[in-house]
Amino acid sequence: MRDDSHPETLTPSLDRIAAALERIAPAPLPAPDFAGAPAFVWHVEPDRLEPVPSVNRIGLDLLVGIDRSRDTLLANTRRFAEGFAANNALLWGARGMGKSSLVKAIHAEVQAEHESLKLIELQREDLPSVGRLLGHLRGAAERFILFCDDLSFSHDDQHYKSLKAVLDGGIEGRPANVVLYATSNRRHLMPRDMIENERSSAINPSEAVEEKVSLSDRFGLWLGFHPCSQDEYLAMIDRYCASYGVSVDPDTLRAEAIEWQATRGARSGRVAWQFFTDLAGRHGIRIG
Repeated sequence: MRDDSHPETLTPSLDRIAAALERIAPAPLPAPDFAGAPAFVWHVEPDRLEPVPSVNRIGLDLLVGIDRSRDTLLANTRRFAEGFAANNALLWGARGMGKSSLVKAIHAEVQAEHESLKLIELQREDLPSVGRLLGHLRGAAERFILFCDDLSFSHDDQHYKSLKAVLDGGIEGRPANVVLYATSNRRHLMPRDMIENERSSAINPSEAVEEKVSLSDRFGLWLGFHPCSQDEYLAMIDRYCASYGVSVDPDTLRAEAIEWQATRGARSGRVAWQFFTDLAGRHGIRIG
């Protein structure tokens, strides 16, 4: 019979237990060399920031019809990169109208002037780990835009509480070198029918949804994106053609573009880009 009371017999068992625990909850990896890439993606299990050497984005000059939002967010981002006070921003509104494209394009524009400005993509499902992420960023020489794309919450979703660590900062305060840019199809980050349902069924309707609805109020900038008109849709395509040197008869281009959006049943910046991708391919133009 083995005597486990002696340390030399316990050591192999403890090593196996430690190895099993390491597999279940791996130790976080050290923070990367932030100078090595313009952007990073935050992952958990284990916690790590994965460098993104080349960000998938289009140029700021190709974004048409969102001039006011562009100018506002660009000015806010420049102030932040220069070390001055800046607001968190919520870009909300119609699908496919350039919300996430604008964030990435503005980062590229300002990062060309300030190399220390980094973009970090944070998935909604990883919001509970945001405190640990801030721990990596706090005190770093670089400045960081946390980017959470397509952000929204259901009535029983508790992830929104983690978001307050970025917006309010808790007892430590949000790091001065971190700002959050989020995109959402919803102005209040949760479906309107859920807001109305909770108000109608709660004992105190005004308090039932106040915590969730007020989450969007914590963003200093609200930038609205609305469906584009046909003229704006066609102007987007004209800009793409001019930028990439695609020459098409104007009447033919207009007819094909309108037919394309009709078959899609939608008209947006995304649909315009998809049409242009097809058009460029047919004309042997590389856009990648």
